[in-house]
Amino acid sequence: MISLIAQERLLGFALGGAFVGVTVLEQRRAIRRSIPAQNLAPASPEPNPLLSRKKLDVDMVNLWNKAVDRSLAPLIAALSSRGW
Repeated sequence: MISLIAQERLLGFALGGAFVGVTVLEQRRAIRRSIPAQNLAPASPEPNPLLSRKKLDVDMVNLWNKAVDRSLAPLIAALSSRGW
């Protein structure tokens, strides 16, 4: 006979799995219902997603570098004044 703790764990696993399964199924149904409601034909042709992705990556890198430079500028100035 399985111990009481093992039975509770097995029951919890089964109920948790069923809950997650139902939740995922409902989310997929909601997504599938929302797709036909959207306009499937774009008004203008989309730009090449690969090129726009590269441009976005370059822009993000530049923004990141500027933010780091601004936040660490006082520290760098302090270390430079001490001769580091």
